[in-house]
Amino acid sequence: MRIIYAGSPAIAVPALELLFPPGDGVLELAGVLTNPDRPRGRSGRPEPSDVGEAAEKFSSAFPALSPVPVFKFEKTGAEAREAVAVLKPDILVSFAYGRIFGPKFLSLFPMGGINIHPSLLPKYRGASPIPQAILNRDSETGISVQKLALRMDSGDILLRTRIPLDGRETTESLSRIVAEKAALLLPPLLRRIAAGKPQSLPQDEGEASYCSLIEKDSGRIDWKRSAVEIDAMIRAYTPWPLSWTMEGERKLIILKGVPDDAGNVRPENASAEPGKVLGVDKKRGILIQTGEGILVVSGLQYQARKALDFQAFLNGERHFLSAKLE
Repeated sequence: MRIIYAGSPAIAVPALELLFPPGDGVLELAGVLTNPDRPRGRSGRPEPSDVGEAAEKFSSAFPALSPVPVFKFEKTGAEAREAVAVLKPDILVSFAYGRIFGPKFLSLFPMGGINIHPSLLPKYRGASPIPQAILNRDSETGISVQKLALRMDSGDILLRTRIPLDGRETTESLSRIVAEKAALLLPPLLRRIAAGKPQSLPQDEGEASYCSLIEKDSGRIDWKRSAVEIDAMIRAYTPWPLSWTMEGERKLIILKGVPDDAGNVRPENASAEPGKVLGVDKKRGILIQTGEGILVVSGLQYQARKALDFQAFLNGERHFLSAKLE
């Protein structure tokens, strides 16, 4: 079964890696689709996506075999269809590719296509299911492998696995877990498809829900919200777009925080406004009043400055203990 693998970010790399070396008698990686090179880092130089970089590295690790072609099309239009058709693929595997495939492109694959989605579909259709589960403080999430359909994340479910959450995950840490688990699920499923034994169930459209759109400024903290909500936000927006607030004219990124459970409320702060810095718990962090409860902040960073733990931060910013954040 000849496979075209479509993906771009780091979460999709482990699953690609398990499809190398190309050709095991059943599964053969025929090509890779990924986003075009984009400017990354401070240099601003165009660099390949994580999947693009990994595909080139994996190919060079097997010099006796022909390199796996890596395509970086802006659109899956006529040029992309022509290039992929030459490879005579059987199936398309998509994981965080970032584009919707049209009917003409999908028609190139006699066995259709499948998509790995990091949620328990039909819950959290869309591009940000991992941060959405953290924002909503869910007790579990999961991975669904669905048949590719023309409507976003609406295909029949081929496989679903659950992942319990302990309430301290970040999008970064949970993405690593999803990446590792998805990689192990993919080859056995592809072998079942190759053997003609796939079983699938339609999604319940009445249960469908969708992710919120995350933008660069989505991380602005509203201190009127509860400490529990702000904690979830900090974790959901790590590593991007990060959660931030303003201290005067300076943008301050809150990297780590946790709702206070140590009884740090003092009589003199009982009526403090949300966003008021109340003081410091010397073992745990800086105490900030929210709309409900206190947030204990242990990691923070002024924009364009070094990330610091709270002790190092306060060593250089003593005035901060009387600040009001907006």
